[in-house]
Amino acid sequence: MSSDAPGFELPLRLLLAFRALIDELHAELSRQGHPDIRPMHGFVMQAIGPGGTTAVELGRALGVSKQAAGKTVESLERVGYVERATDPHDSRRKIVRLTPYGMDALHRSARIFDDLRARWAAELGVERLRALEADLRKVTPANPWRLDTPGWFTSL
Repeated sequence: MSSDAPGFELPLRLLLAFRALIDELHAELSRQGHPDIRPMHGFVMQAIGPGGTTAVELGRALGVSKQAAGKTVESLERVGYVERATDPHDSRRKIVRLTPYGMDALHRSARIFDDLRARWAAELGVERLRALEADLRKVTPANPWRLDTPGWFTSL
């Protein structure tokens, strides 16, 4: 009889690890002045990037419709993370850009993720964490910046 865990446990454990990190991130972001940011917002703000984007391009990057992207942009605009402006190269296009408040949230997120990784290293040991990360790199696509996860979840 095998002592291996059932196959379905692996994706659940990976999802739980992701969820634990994201929940801790958002609790700390809230303490640091960003109480309105939600997990989906991180994907959206990364897809917008420092140069801005259009709703069509944003929807494409996230794997969602232009309407869904627009709705998320509206909610981010209401809480001050993004703004819409006319494209300086094409006055017919609207560009969505991160505000200084949005950029602050991204910068704080990066520092918090570093702190969370350090906590995991303290809990598991530095070498075990490095080995876990190396093993995950072996079994996942090379580019970790898959921002289409929101659309992927809704297409299931």
